[in-house]
Amino acid sequence: MMQSMTFLSLMTYPQIDPVFLQIGPVALRWYGLAYVAGILCGWLYGRSLVGNGKLWPGGVSPITKSDIDDFIFWITIGIVAGGRIGHILFYDFARIVADPFSALRVWEGGMSFHGGLIGVTIAMLLFARSRKLPIFSLVDVVAASVPFGLFFGRIANFINSELWGAPSNVPWAMVFPNGGPLPRHPSQLYEAALEGILIFIILRIMTHSFHALGRPRLVSGTFILLYGCARIFVEFFRMPDIQLGYLLGTDWLTMGMVLSVPMVLIGLWAILTAKPAAMTA
Repeated sequence: MMQSMTFLSLMTYPQIDPVFLQIGPVALRWYGLAYVAGILCGWLYGRSLVGNGKLWPGGVSPITKSDIDDFIFWITIGIVAGGRIGHILFYDFARIVADPFSALRVWEGGMSFHGGLIGVTIAMLLFARSRKLPIFSLVDVVAASVPFGLFFGRIANFINSELWGAPSNVPWAMVFPNGGPLPRHPSQLYEAALEGILIFIILRIMTHSFHALGRPRLVSGTFILLYGCARIFVEFFRMPDIQLGYLLGTDWLTMGMVLSVPMVLIGLWAILTAKPAAMTA
């Protein structure tokens, strides 16, 4: 059975070195570059959204480009701190207790989207309060920009040969270097396509064709709903973290699913309660 599945694998894992540049003892990794690229692209896209008066009621955004520039520091801290702490609490608490210094080795991977989302949410709340900005307008701009980071992050997961999928005989299955001899779903690429490309396209159409930024919470609610649904869907093809395994039975319910269900509910609430800006208090 193992050999037959291996022969059915028609795609070859590209074997990309996780280190893209080595300068003496300093190793620059694709994983870190993905975070830089995601934050940079999100920053530039956020600036373009707030700078385009056609997307906002009255032709003026309540958030300025300077606000977005200043928010970069806040959101970077939220992403890194939230993502790492979330991974420790949700996925890897026992290992961190046994080896506390491993919590600092972020270059080895181990970042949680759900933890990063919590960190970014706290950063947005604090920043909006400090600048007296409409919180949901800021959240909408950030939500529309997040798919860049998700796309690059999942590509980095693929390069690192981590978070691979379940064994499969689909023609595009791959044998990952540290995933055993069986071909597997390249679930990282599924997530890059759904969480990065598809969600970005949907949100782009909403903001530029349907003036969704004029209804605070609509863009962010749609993002949260779509991400939750996409993540739950991909979890059926992705192997759970080895230290946790499946939470029920031997082949379903993962921590990713559990953490995504509240996102679906929150997203639905935000969409259903979003009102035109002129009608908000």
